Amino acid sequence: MAVLTPRRYLTPLIHVLVWGLFGLTFLLFQPLTGRLTMPPQFWLKQGLMFAVWIATFYFTSRVTVPRLLLNGRTEWFILALIATTGVVLSFSKFLEMSLNLPELMDKAFMAAAGRPRLTPRGSFRIDTMGLLTTMFVLGISTSITVVQKWQNDARIRQTLEQQRVSSELSVLKAQINPHFFFNTLNNIYALTLLDGEQARVAIHRLSRMMRYVLYDTAGGMTLLSQEIAFVQDYITLMQLRLDERVTVTFDRPEPVRDVPVAPMLLLPFLENAFKHGVAATQSSKIYIGLAQPSPDVLELEVRNTLLALPSTDLAGSNGIGLANTRRRLDLLYPGRFNLLVDDHTPANEFRVHLTLKVGQEGMRVGG
Repeated sequence: MAVLTPRRYLTPLIHVLVWGLFGLTFLLFQPLTGRLTMPPQFWLKQGLMFAVWIATFYFTSRVTVPRLLLNGRTEWFILALIATTGVVLSFSKFLEMSLNLPELMDKAFMAAAGRPRLTPRGSFRIDTMGLLTTMFVLGISTSITVVQKWQNDARIRQTLEQQRVSSELSVLKAQINPHFFFNTLNNIYALTLLDGEQARVAIHRLSRMMRYVLYDTAGGMTLLSQEIAFVQDYITLMQLRLDERVTVTFDRPEPVRDVPVAPMLLLPFLENAFKHGVAATQSSKIYIGLAQPSPDVLELEVRNTLLALPSTDLAGSNGIGLANTRRRLDLLYPGRFNLLVDDHTPANEFRVHLTLKVGQEGMRVGG
């Protein structure tokens, strides 16, 4: 069953209303003389000319403008407008002569004013009102058609851009998600050799995370509380491989004020910290802090100790996470984020600070 939408009938209705208003004004127009009674032939000509101007409008908008002006043939378009104006005025003159309007109008004026109009029979007279009306119809038809073409081209460009952005975001997410899960499974496999109970808990936690990524974020958006729970699960899984030499601190807002955010957007910053902030024989610290200064602003700070010794790649990052995340931010939140990366703070730490204007109004497309 077809769905009837108001938009489908909006444009024809507007055309009918505009032409109705124009026709009412045009058909009722007559010289403002108190006792003047127009002959029936005058009204017949008015009606026929009204039909001619409607045809002229649509001929210009459907044929002349698309085939000539919009194809760059401006000279031919101008000639076509001149020719159309000549045809309309010639038809108007033909109607006047066929209906004997000059003589009938003289009689009407003589009856109203007591004297005839001083228009010699057979003299050439320019139909000024007809000329101005024809030019007005041609100008409106050309303007509306050009504006509609510009608007349609803009919609097409916007649709193509959204499709391009959506495709690029899908590629970026695909680069992050499988990489994270494969390395987490490796961590759990190693854990099964040490503590079976903890391994089972970790598998349950990982299955919850996979359900979040595969189903809860299918619409391209997620709630901040769900994203924070995902981050908490990730940190917990990473801590299963750590010993007492590594201190992990996670600060989160309490309570969380839910707003829509792009899923998996914060994960690369954490992956980077666990990759570069953990060593097998050296003490280190990882700090992850989330804050909401206001309901629609999210701040993330991640710090990890800079290590002189080679780090232990618990997160298994392949080095593309931060670059992808910056690109996703550019696509999803253009002009609504500030990302600062300090690769050597006075405290000998690597620091990332992200300020993000969140909320659905801040997103360009679903990510």
